[in-house]
Amino acid sequence: EHLSAYNNPEEQKFVLGVILMVPCYAIESYVSLVDPNITVYCGILREGYEALAMYCFGRYITACLGGEEKTIAFLKREGGSDSGQPLLHHASEKGIIHHHFPVNYILKPWRMGMRFYQIIKFGIFQYVIIKTLTASLSLFLEAFGVYCEGEFNLRCGYPYFAAILNFSQFWALYCLVEWYTATKDELAHIKPLAKFLSFKSIVFLTWWQGVVIAIMYSLGLLRSPLAQSLQLKSSIQDFIICIEMGIASAVHLYVFPAKPYELLGNQSPGNISVLGDYASSNPIDPEEVKESNRPSKMKLPQFEPDERSATNIKESVRDFVVGSGEYVSSRLLLPPFLNICLSRDFNK
Repeated sequence: EHLSAYNNPEEQKFVLGVILMVPCYAIESYVSLVDPNITVYCGILREGYEALAMYCFGRYITACLGGEEKTIAFLKREGGSDSGQPLLHHASEKGIIHHHFPVNYILKPWRMGMRFYQIIKFGIFQYVIIKTLTASLSLFLEAFGVYCEGEFNLRCGYPYFAAILNFSQFWALYCLVEWYTATKDELAHIKPLAKFLSFKSIVFLTWWQGVVIAIMYSLGLLRSPLAQSLQLKSSIQDFIICIEMGIASAVHLYVFPAKPYELLGNQSPGNISVLGDYASSNPIDPEEVKESNRPSKMKLPQFEPDERSATNIKESVRDFVVGSGEYVSSRLLLPPFLNICLSRDFNK
C-alpha cells in the first residue's frame, strides 16, 4: 500500500524500514522452527535488522517534524533559550524535560534545544551501533563455538553481550520516551503514541522475553531433559515471536496507514499542470509558463480564516500590488489562469 502511494519519500522510505520488521521477524522465526540448527544465525540476522529498524524509526520521527533543521529550530523555540545554559530553580517549566525514576536521581532535567536533540539522537543510535557490533561479534564467536546463546556461562560470549545490550536498550528506550514527551504535541497529527508503543513493543519486548526464557532455563525452572535442550529453548522464543508478529501485522495496518499518503497524491501537483488543463486545446505559451512561475519578491502574510474570508480578490491585488509600489507576484493569491493576465497587466 505504501509503495503504491509513494508520494512522500522523505517519510515513507523510513516507514517501510519500520513496518518490514514484521515479515522479517516472522520469516526468521519460522525458518528457525523448521531448522533449529541455524537458529543462532537467524537470530543474529534478526538483531542486525533491529539496528536498521531503530535507525529508520528515529529518522521517521525527524522527517515528520520537517527534517533535522526544522526539528532543531522547533526544540530551540520550545526551550526558549540555548540548551547549554544552566537550569535555574526559578526558570520557567516550559521547554524543560524532567526525568523519570530512577534517572531523576542521576541526571538533571534537560532543556529542549540543540543539546537535547544531540542527546536523544546519540541515545537512540548508540543502540544501532552496539547492536550491529554485537551481532557481528556473535557470528565470529559462534564460528569458534564460544558464543553459547542462552547460556549464562562466563566462558561464553552470550552473558556479556546480554548485559551490554540490556543497558543499551534501556537507554535507547528511555531516550525514545523523552523524545515522545518533547514532540507529542507537535506530532499530534500522526498519533505518535501508537507508533512509539508498537515499535518499542517489537524491538524491546522480543529481546527481553528471550532473556527471561534463558534465565528460566539457567535457573532450572523447567527441569525436564527436553526442556533443558538448547533447541527447544530457542524454539519457544521463535514460536512466541511468530504469534506476536501475527498480531503486529494487524496493528501496523492502523498504526502506519498508507491512506494519508494516497490523499496527498490526489492534491493538485502544481501550477504547470493546472495551466496545461486550462489551455489543453492550445499549445502552452512559454512566456505564460515563465510568468506563472515567477517567484515572489516578498513573503506575503498569512491570514487567519476569518480574515481571509473578509478579503476579496480586488482588495488583495490593490493592497499588495498597487498599494506597495513594488512588483509582487499574485500567484500565491489567485488561480493560475488569473496569474497570467494580471502579471502581464502589472508588468506593463
